[in-house]
Amino acid sequence: MTSTIELHTTVRLPPAPAPRIEVATRLRRRDRRRRNAAVDALAIIVWVSAALAAALYLASPGAHILSGGAAFVTAAGIVAGLVATDLVLVMIVLAARVPLIDRVFGTDRAIAVHRSLGKPVLYLILVHGLLITIGYGLSDRTNPVAETISLFTTLPDMPLAYLSLGLFVAVVVTSLVAVRRRLPYEAWHVIHLLSYAAVAVALPHQLSVGSVLASGTWQRVYWIALYVLALGAIVVYRFLLPILVTFQHRIRVVAVEPIAPGVVSIHLSGRDLTRLGVQGGQYGVWRFWTTGTWWHAHPVSFSAVPSENHARITVRDLGAGSRRLSRIRAGAFVSLEGPYGLFTAKARTAPYLTLIASGIGITPIRSLLEDSVLREGEATVLLRGSDPDQRYLWNEVADLATVTRSEIFAMIGPRPSGADAWQSAEDWNRGVTLTSTFPHLLESDLYICGPQPWTDLVVRDARLAGVPEHQIHQERFSS
Repeated sequence: MTSTIELHTTVRLPPAPAPRIEVATRLRRRDRRRRNAAVDALAIIVWVSAALAAALYLASPGAHILSGGAAFVTAAGIVAGLVATDLVLVMIVLAARVPLIDRVFGTDRAIAVHRSLGKPVLYLILVHGLLITIGYGLSDRTNPVAETISLFTTLPDMPLAYLSLGLFVAVVVTSLVAVRRRLPYEAWHVIHLLSYAAVAVALPHQLSVGSVLASGTWQRVYWIALYVLALGAIVVYRFLLPILVTFQHRIRVVAVEPIAPGVVSIHLSGRDLTRLGVQGGQYGVWRFWTTGTWWHAHPVSFSAVPSENHARITVRDLGAGSRRLSRIRAGAFVSLEGPYGLFTAKARTAPYLTLIASGIGITPIRSLLEDSVLREGEATVLLRGSDPDQRYLWNEVADLATVTRSEIFAMIGPRPSGADAWQSAEDWNRGVTLTSTFPHLLESDLYICGPQPWTDLVVRDARLAGVPEHQIHQERFSS
């Protein structure tokens, strides 16, 4: 047994018969293989689309006339621009919260890939502009500065192309971690929305310049179809579907309940909320239509699985936006995007379940435990707080542990100074580890939620202990 403070311990009875465990594990692993196959298929589609972008140009009549260095430089610039355009459309689809992508890939992982493509796309766009300018300059026997001025003044759609470039630079620069931390969320969000404007203003010069998108060609039809698909996904899944969900379920604030300093539970009423299909561990993007909050969307986990007409989220004061939520009055109208996320029992592959939560990270852990069908002794829960005030919803989790016949422990106290440890200083000094706390760690699905630096330390120790990567599930909070 560990040296953590014990909240509640069930009597360990013999586990369910082995065949039952083996069947459940086999079904979970089958589902994981299917998800992995779908992820691989999506990745193949992305790379094939990028290759097709270059192939369409190389197959166009003008690409066959590459006489001299100027033509080769220009052709390379065109290919860079087409590949960049393709990847931009991929980024838009990844950010559209398409249900299929969320089910097999996870919205958080899709957004991570979306962000990772930002710099490569910007570099390709810069290379596109540079090579096009140099290639045209070599052909016209002018220097790059003179050629830039010529392009800007003689081609009607080129000013929009340069505007698009400037917008992409602004979006990528403000998305850098060091820059984003200095910006208010609202300012960053508005700047990030400019990426859609950048795509829109870049389209005219693509249609009017070059042969690959010439009027009447199949290439033009193909690219316009891609634009319609990508921008249509944004319109449908980020705007139309949330509006439909909001008016269908008519969600409103019932009460705002303080549960700890700086932490409130927001109770919501609605119609047919079970039809949302929320799974324990998922989150929604919430917008509260009051004077001080309507312009700020909040990604917040469900802290309880919704019933027919009641839902609940629990929010900690992590900034000006979340602080305003504690002052919302009953009756406020609420819109919802979601539910999203793969931090659910659907992602399980192993016979045992290990849940670790820190601070406000308790919210998806609590709903996940509530939504799990467990055998005796299958789940073990560890709750972590830097001080006693951070025991958010711990009593509820303890009650759920009794109902689900799970074992639960608590770990309270600051982390040791000068050590990269997720444990409290007291437990660190006692030698408490993941393996000493969770005897079935290597046979468990490990779900972790809490502040990102702390989560990273838990994941590091899990990997060092030999937990397979597919058994590690994370839900992160920025602070």
